[in-house]
Amino acid sequence: MLRTVNATRYVLPLREGGSLPAIVEADDLGLYVVKFRGAGQGALALVAELVAGEIGRVLGLNIPEIVFVIIDDALGRNEPDYEIRELIKNSAGLNLALDYLPGSTMFDRAANDKITPEIASLAVWFDAFTQNVDRTPRNANLLLWHRKPYFIDHGAALYFHHDWVTMPQKIESPFAEIAQHILLSWAAQIPSASQIAHRRLNPPILAEILAGVPNEWLKAARAGADPGEIRSAYVDFFLRRLAASPIFEEEAIRAHARLV
Repeated sequence: MLRTVNATRYVLPLREGGSLPAIVEADDLGLYVVKFRGAGQGALALVAELVAGEIGRVLGLNIPEIVFVIIDDALGRNEPDYEIRELIKNSAGLNLALDYLPGSTMFDRAANDKITPEIASLAVWFDAFTQNVDRTPRNANLLLWHRKPYFIDHGAALYFHHDWVTMPQKIESPFAEIAQHILLSWAAQIPSASQIAHRRLNPPILAEILAGVPNEWLKAARAGADPGEIRSAYVDFFLRRLAASPIFEEEAIRAHARLV
């Protein structure tokens, strides 16, 4: 189960992308990067952040701790920026946050940052599995902290849940977008990554991850549906996607071969 903290101070907006995340201080004296429920991408981005992030953790990737954070709309009353005040007001209640990693730097190939084939292959597999389009040279969403890679920002993953009618097609998608992955050139061990994933991902693990998603967020995925049915639909998607993994693995292997 994720921990829950209460935001006590709005520290700094992070004006990256369209969601306006921010650094906040919480009542445990920790600093967190909050993803606001009231941002343009809504609750589904938080569902993707939580579910994909916890899948990545199960696979063995470094993911900053994910917590629930309760936002009081009074948090923004002294904020001079109208857009931020409205965002905080519209996000009052339960939101999601990642542990802030002070001193971390964004992974940058131009700075000669490198990564091991094992981690790169697992990351490529993970992003193809969750259909995460946001790990490119333009937007790495990969931090280096104490010389270790940390994977962040998975709100753009699981894009099938924005249109459930397309889910059958997404299950067997080769995910051609993997060709743009920032770590693809190092991902020489996709078969090994696949073996790890198939050992670690199973129905109980996936069900446990989905059990942690708040009902109110799930209702944003399928209006009018029972939260239990929605959780089951997510688990079913992942299990069928796992069974179809040779399709996206072969695509990743071909894309890697074109680079080396």
